[in-house]
Amino acid sequence: MQTLNTEKMSCRCVFLFFISLYVCSVFHLSYAIQKPNIIFILTDDQDLMLGGMTPMLKTKKLIGDAGITFNNMFVTSPLCCPSRSSFLTGKYTHNHRVLNNSLSGNCSSALWQKYVEPTAFPVKLNQNGYKTFFAGKYLNQYGKKHAGGVKHIPPGWTSWNGLVGNSKYYNYSMSTDGVLEKHGCNYSIDYLTDIINHRAVKFINEHKGNPFFMMLSTPAAHSPFTPAPQYSKNFSTRKAPRDKSFNKHSTDKHWLIRQAISPMSNSTIELIDNIFRNRWRTLLSVDDLVENIVKQLTATGLLNNTYIFFTSDNGYHLGQFSLPYDKRQLYDFDNRVPFLVRGPGIKANQTRNELVLNIDFAPTFLSLAGIKEPGKFDGKSLQPLLTANKTDPKFRNNFLIEHSGEFHEEVKNCPQYKNQGMSSCDINCVCEDSWNNTYGCIRNIDSKNNFKYCEFNDKEHFIEMYDLEKDAAEITNIAKSADPNIVLHLSQTLATLSLCSGPSCQVD
Repeated sequence: MQTLNTEKMSCRCVFLFFISLYVCSVFHLSYAIQKPNIIFILTDDQDLMLGGMTPMLKTKKLIGDAGITFNNMFVTSPLCCPSRSSFLTGKYTHNHRVLNNSLSGNCSSALWQKYVEPTAFPVKLNQNGYKTFFAGKYLNQYGKKHAGGVKHIPPGWTSWNGLVGNSKYYNYSMSTDGVLEKHGCNYSIDYLTDIINHRAVKFINEHKGNPFFMMLSTPAAHSPFTPAPQYSKNFSTRKAPRDKSFNKHSTDKHWLIRQAISPMSNSTIELIDNIFRNRWRTLLSVDDLVENIVKQLTATGLLNNTYIFFTSDNGYHLGQFSLPYDKRQLYDFDNRVPFLVRGPGIKANQTRNELVLNIDFAPTFLSLAGIKEPGKFDGKSLQPLLTANKTDPKFRNNFLIEHSGEFHEEVKNCPQYKNQGMSSCDINCVCEDSWNNTYGCIRNIDSKNNFKYCEFNDKEHFIEMYDLEKDAAEITNIAKSADPNIVLHLSQTLATLSLCSGPSCQVD
């Protein structure tokens, strides 16, 4: 009898042991399922202030109306490679040291790849169980021979589809998991925005197990402004906005603005209008991408556990202060960008007014994934704002904008600028960048003030200052007429932020 009872107890213990294993496995599976998926859609040169979101009806409905539209999203450098480096690292330009789009400016350089790239947020996500997928433009010098070629796959990415070099729509090369892939000019198999679209949908459809992070980095609305054929006739009657600064020559601004030809010629204005229309047309393919992503998430049952972030690497200008077309300037049209987000716990149909920055995205992604990195970032996690009921005026009052002017010894088609430190000059020899277009700005916004204060690293030690509460178009430079005490305070704050790192960048 004793033996029988012992056997029964032994069987019961074995049974309870397996039940406990099952409960634990279910618990851990449940925990894993709760970790959210994150999709980050990054457009190229998409402005906010010239109507850049107007053509994107599907995106506004599927992301903005289903979540939050942030009204005050800014990039901390108005140029592709520095801004993208800030998205990846959560750091200001003076800390990640990517100064401009050139290799000499540290864009995808050997130093970047050795010391900074391994600290980017995808590495931490991957180390903590996330599958990571990238498709599209990474950094402007990526994939070129002098930047390691296509065999270089940035750390942290489990599936890599990286464009070689700068944005194109046709006739480009890609690194597909380290293997060279060449594309021509056949729309059905080569149009880059659609390639990103198809591969992203395929990744979601085949997704199993681990949570995932996707970064979809489209060429739109960057030059050469090539729309898909089905959209080549859209917006045929639209013209670039004739805002207060359009075709306006300003003598109270820094040298690069003063050298612009004003008024612009009729041919330049015609070119600007054509670029404007084609930029909108390229964005319609991005709109299709967003729609397909949401459809596939819905079909696979993943939508309710997925955050979708949508923004741009910098803004753009088209004729403002008689500069034909580019970015790189200190004004809001080059620094202010769209930002929409939806996801678990985010209420629909919200607008928020906090100052948010590209350096906030890295800490936000890690925070949403349950990964804490105290003191690592110059930016702040946006997670508390995503579920908050009202705008937090204390979230941020100040931020920094930095740009290091790019230049070349010889400017094509403009021999008069040889050895003059110029670059990005158009057919009329209006140059959009130069060595002395190097500046730092402090933006200070609170309940009473909305100032922008900028100091140039040039021979003039030029200063620009604007009261955007009274002068939203930044027409009148008040640096010489403003209250000296305010000027001093802003100058001191600029000096402090220009040297900040980590938590010291978050003190207003």
